[in-house]
Amino acid sequence: MLKRHSLDAVIIGAGVVGAACAYYAARAGLSVAVVDRGSVAGGTTGAGEGNLLVSDKEAGPELDLALLSARLWRDLAAGLPPEAEYEAKGGLVVAPDETTVKALRTFAEGQRAAGVEAVEVAADALHDLEPHLAPGLAGGFHYPQDAQVQPAQAAARLLAAAAASGAQVHLGEEVTEILLDTAGAVRGVRTPRRSLLAPAVVNAAGTWGGHVAQLAGVALPVLPRRGFVLVTEPLPRVVRHKVYAADYIADVASGSAALQSSAVVEGTPSGPVLIGATRERVGFDRTLSTEALRRLAAQAQALFPVLAGVSVLRTYHGFRPYLPDHLPAIGPDPRRPGLLHACGHEGAGIGLAPATGLLITAALTGAEPVLDLHPFRPDRFAEAPR
Repeated sequence: MLKRHSLDAVIIGAGVVGAACAYYAARAGLSVAVVDRGSVAGGTTGAGEGNLLVSDKEAGPELDLALLSARLWRDLAAGLPPEAEYEAKGGLVVAPDETTVKALRTFAEGQRAAGVEAVEVAADALHDLEPHLAPGLAGGFHYPQDAQVQPAQAAARLLAAAAASGAQVHLGEEVTEILLDTAGAVRGVRTPRRSLLAPAVVNAAGTWGGHVAQLAGVALPVLPRRGFVLVTEPLPRVVRHKVYAADYIADVASGSAALQSSAVVEGTPSGPVLIGATRERVGFDRTLSTEALRRLAAQAQALFPVLAGVSVLRTYHGFRPYLPDHLPAIGPDPRRPGLLHACGHEGAGIGLAPATGLLITAALTGAEPVLDLHPFRPDRFAEAPR
């Protein structure tokens, strides 16, 4: 006979978003279980760089979510161990020409109105912030609120804190069924090992969020978007901030399926320099793309010539959970009572996780959410993208 538990909510997914949902729900006194077919941070979270960015988001609902999360990450950082590598390092967006500087200036004006700190940096002052930057850049913008965390460590620590507050954690168990009552409302989940009964199920399954939605009988057009990262040999701190060229912002907002690459370069406390980021829609194809790696290396060297003779020790890649309008799905699904979604964050899930967890907890407890959930409503898509 399958073992049964009575819970307030079941969270599907042990990545950083699911861990944040469990953390805030458990702290609110809810009885929750986290279920994942793999390990903690075994999907998108473990393949991320740990970006906690406000700099790449235009004024609007995602930026509001990012600003809330930035504040929450600062609070959470006080309880994270050194190996979580939280760094309020700030970001630096650089421009190759005056036309791009003007575009960044307009972009920053909208961000400032939403509460972002964006400081214009003249061309002759760039090297005060980053001494090893390539010469000839036209200027840039410094974003003090950008930060960094080691994503797998952060997810593991949040989940451990949730467990310490009473949350159950079931790893290596795939959810095979979302249980419904006779009225069609959610009443729990089933795995090959157990049934977990609860009046609420949170879909925090990342790139598999669309599959979990289908188990509940609803459509959510989550697609995987592949990305690669290069990891160099350990170095002295030659890169002080999270540095990227302005075209990265356009790549993040693009819906193109083709390979896109724009270097994001940053040092880490342990020494290696991380170099991302590429984007392409190729399904779940895990084939190593030498073209993607070549582009990243060339673009990073163009930004930081000092990296020309540096060895790349390894590469890794994963899949970002992509939704067509570049906004995550957060909150209750009106098509299926008891089903909530917390997925579709694309490459921003690590940065947006705390705010997502806080909003999901408000929905579970009936509290007033601190942000308007309407832009993130799960039923906003008329049909799946082709």
